[in-house]
Amino acid sequence: MNDMQTQGEAASERFDTPSTRFLSAHGIAYVMHDYEYVSEPGKVGLHAAAGIGMEQGHVFKTLLAEIDKKQVVCAAIPVHHRVDLNRLAALFGGKKARMLPPDRAEALTGFQVGGISPFGGHATLPVVFDSSLSGLDRLYINGGGRGLVVELAPEDALRCVQGVLAEISTPPG
Repeated sequence: MNDMQTQGEAASERFDTPSTRFLSAHGIAYVMHDYEYVSEPGKVGLHAAAGIGMEQGHVFKTLLAEIDKKQVVCAAIPVHHRVDLNRLAALFGGKKARMLPPDRAEALTGFQVGGISPFGGHATLPVVFDSSLSGLDRLYINGGGRGLVVELAPEDALRCVQGVLAEISTPPG
């Protein structure tokens, strides 16, 4: 695992992503971590947590969902949890939410699936972080590329995307 403080230091090209540029432009202090990306559907986030040596509850995955076929939203939840699509839809006044197909998610954000971040995508989307974020002192979430995780303060993550906290996930089991 390599990590690098990018705020105030020259970042390697590998750590220059739309997400890092977005965070820097908003004056957010962050640390980048990289790991060996493993493309295993449904387990990318679990591999990320293991790859950077962090507990699964501290590492969040970024998912895109469409509410009532009208509005696309970004949901950030712990990597070992499942998104509760009913709660997500209700939060936005909708009746039904469904996961966005990978090709639409990539076109909308400019990121590859497995590298989607709530920071710096092409489209500005509403961002909801699972309420479990409120108990953390640091958040680890995709940094805008496969194999990249950005570490930052939860309050900075919320502030820079005008995110909200809500109970939108269910634990394993």
